Parts: sequence; structure tokens; C-alpha cells
Amino acid sequence: MKKGTGEKPEPAPLAFVEKASEWLALAGGAVLVVIASLTIASIIGRAFIFAGLSPVPGDFELVEAGTALAVFCFLPWCQLRGGHLSVDLLAGKFGETVDLVLTLLWNLMMTATMGLIAWRLWFGMLDKMRYNETSFILQIPVWIFYAVCIPAAVVAIAAGVVSAAKNARQGATTL
Repeated sequence: MKKGTGEKPEPAPLAFVEKASEWLALAGGAVLVVIASLTIASIIGRAFIFAGLSPVPGDFELVEAGTALAVFCFLPWCQLRGGHLSVDLLAGKFGETVDLVLTLLWNLMMTATMGLIAWRLWFGMLDKMRYNETSFILQIPVWIFYAVCIPAAVVAIAAGVVSAAKNARQGATTL
């Protein structure tokens, strides 16, 4: 039982995906704070070149990589909360059963899409490693940027599976 709710606790794998998604979202927020701070520091450096300051070298490379990481960190949490953009033109027009089926289909499609993205991230990373590609200014190996996004993509896949399973369970109890 969950403390004080009278509900059964979620099975361990579901609880793990929920907690991992939460921590990833917090990490994504921290990454955005770092990106914003880096951008501010670089702007101040550009504004005060006359005083001996300078912009942060490679700021655009770091912002680009950090933004990608933040997006991947937010995806699992967004999936679990049903926060992805949807166009509900037909919502409610065909009844609860059709709505549940459509929601299940969208959850499965999102899971498949994240699987495709994770698969391509993996092979993209391997290509970047094989060709020793580096960023232009900082000369950081580009494969590292891919590698840090892969775990978040895998958690997003798991979040999609959990969302679809919850949706299917809800449909089974409703119907």
C-alpha cells in the first residue's frame, strides 16, 4: 500500500521508470540552468570585450549539445504525464472506448518513435566514434554528445511502454 493512500504500490519496474523519469527531468532542468548561465556569461563577455573580457569559447557548441540533452531528459517525464502535444479534434465524439483506443495507439506510436530515435542515436554515435569527429571550436569528440542522450532515450522508451500498459489496464477495467 502507498503510505496513507490506501492504494497498492506500483510494481518495482514501474516505480523505477517513474523515479528515473523524475530524476532525468530534474537533470534536464539543471542543464537548462547551466545553458542559460553560459549564455549570459558569453553575452557579458562580448559586451565587455573593451574591458578585457571575452565570450565563452565554443558557447554555441555547448548550448546545442545541452539543449539536445535537456530535451531527451524531459521526454520520459512528459510521456508519463501525458504532456505531449495532441490534437483532440475527435476527442469525446465517439465515446470513451474510442478515446481509450486512440490514446493507447498514440502511446504505442510514441514508444516506437522513441525506439527508432534511440536506435539511430546508437548508430550515429558509432559513426562519430569511427570517424573521430570533433566539435569545431572545442574539439570535443561528438560521439560523447550522442552517448549522453542514449540513456534518456531508453528511459523514454520504457516510459512509453509504461504509459501504454497503464492505458491498456485502464481500458480493460473500464470496458
